Amino acid sequence: MSDVNVLYEGYSIMTDKDQMIANCSCILITGNQNVIVDTMTAWDSEKIITDFLFTALQKYNLTPDKIHYVVSTHGHSDHIGNNNLFLNAKHIVGYSVSFRDKYYMHSFDKGDLFEKYEDIEDPNVWLEAGSDDPVQQMRNRLKIAEAADWIVPGHGPKFQVTEQIRNSLHRQAGNAPV
Repeated sequence: MSDVNVLYEGYSIMTDKDQMIANCSCILITGNQNVIVDTMTAWDSEKIITDFLFTALQKYNLTPDKIHYVVSTHGHSDHIGNNNLFLNAKHIVGYSVSFRDKYYMHSFDKGDLFEKYEDIEDPNVWLEAGSDDPVQQMRNRLKIAEAADWIVPGHGPKFQVTEQIRNSLHRQAGNAPV
């Protein structure tokens, strides 16, 4: 059995048409294998190293050398900034899985599947954040919502998946071109 713990709640706010402020959610999954998902920005390193990340790991009786996997959902700077703290872990960054100089081939999708809760009713939130394949992402969002009880989006607080959310995603996917 694994536990999912939100270490840092991400955010994204458009400040004007060409700029946003954002940082990703940082998640710790504990169990047989300990996993950190998205390590925030390199500019967070002082805050994270001294106050936040090490303290958060200690709460779960962990240190960086006890993390088995670092999962960066994609290569944006706010998702990979502190990967170097976890040198004993295998790293998964978007499509790439690596340990030191070895790379393993896997086919993972990249990008924030859910940007934040608000993108359930307003798909423009995740579409404007960028998507390699919006139609496939829409379908994958529905698949996850059908299987999950909770979602931790890339840039916002975790939320419980309700029937209303599933219905909204069904409507959106139903309108997606095939």
